[in-house]
Amino acid sequence: MKYKIGYTTGVYDLFHIGHLNLLKKSKEMCDYLIVGVSSDELVQYKHKRSVIPFSERIQIIDAIKYVDKAVIQENMDKMEAWKRFHFDVMFVGNDWKGTDKWNKLEKDFDEVGVDIIYFPYTKGTSSTLLNQTLIKLRDE
Repeated sequence: MKYKIGYTTGVYDLFHIGHLNLLKKSKEMCDYLIVGVSSDELVQYKHKRSVIPFSERIQIIDAIKYVDKAVIQENMDKMEAWKRFHFDVMFVGNDWKGTDKWNKLEKDFDEVGVDIIYFPYTKGTSSTLLNQTLIKLRDE
């Protein structure tokens, strides 16, 4: 099934193959893909700071051929995003599947006709791991 408008979000710090896989698979399933890029302020919810500033991260995402529109994500409220962008599917990594937050979101989205597609998390690659490796190399 091909959806009309898809939506996904992320920090996209230290862009890597896992990010690219998510965007490519998402675009394969929809005609128009909107990607929310977390603001620097929102990244702090993970008790982190991004290595790459928001202004550069959103330019990177916007330049990727699978992305039709890159937008700022200023909060974690996915229903608010749906009200703004009227997507009919949301794509997310399967590391969120089964959590209380996403179980509730599945019910809320079901009421407005939005599907959630969970993609497998790319094992062995993460911005957190890359960042930790860079810090370790720097400190040696």
